[in-house]
Amino acid sequence: MLLRVAAVLAGLFVAGCEPTMTVDAPSPVGQTATLVAPTQNVPANRWRAVLVAGDNSSPAFDNGIESLRERLTAAGVRDIKLLSADPGRVAGGQLASSINVRHAVGSGGGEACLAFVTSHGEERGFFLRVDRRLFGPALLDQALTEGCGAVPTVVVVSACHSGTFIDNQMRKPNRVILTAAATDRTSFGCGSDDEFTYYDRCLLQQFDEATTWRGLALATRSCVEGLERRLGVRPPSMPQLFVGAAVADLRLPGR
Repeated sequence: MLLRVAAVLAGLFVAGCEPTMTVDAPSPVGQTATLVAPTQNVPANRWRAVLVAGDNSSPAFDNGIESLRERLTAAGVRDIKLLSADPGRVAGGQLASSINVRHAVGSGGGEACLAFVTSHGEERGFFLRVDRRLFGPALLDQALTEGCGAVPTVVVVSACHSGTFIDNQMRKPNRVILTAAATDRTSFGCGSDDEFTYYDRCLLQQFDEATTWRGLALATRSCVEGLERRLGVRPPSMPQLFVGAAVADLRLPGR
């Protein structure tokens, strides 16, 4: 299977010319997340979710955010924003541009935050096709700090090399971070015929049975490892997980 980044570049290369992509940089901010007491449960109707499909080169990305929205809605989450490279595909969605993603994540509200991104990626960040930008860990950290502060925050980045989002700046005691791959690995399942990426498929399959975000991450990783073995995918993507001390037992909405 072609690598995700290769799929991006294939759509952007013209007669050997490289695409021009910008890596967004954060602007200075004075806010930092403060320490909070351990939190296990936040009522579903107090969660705020931002779901981003960064590319429309495969239906897998929009399928991922649409299916996750259905599960979150069924669990009782009401504040859900969808952003897509093809907003006509997603009812009630808006363009997944860099500025829109920053605003959606950083707009604030709720007693718990979920940011879910599925797209192509590289070691500098995940790809947003709308403005051909890479959205990196520093910028995501800034948006999360502005919009979520010290409340329980879950970040899922489903992209190649997404382990780059578990860096020292992103690691906060109130955050749970799930990534589809290690920093030096690709993830799979983003072809034009794929319904879901491998990671998204496994996360959605495990969602209804999981109780905590840690449990969901571990079950998803096990599912991905089994799927890759069955399909003979090499090298393995090696999904990653970080769990902050204040959210070690944080429950999924409605559990």
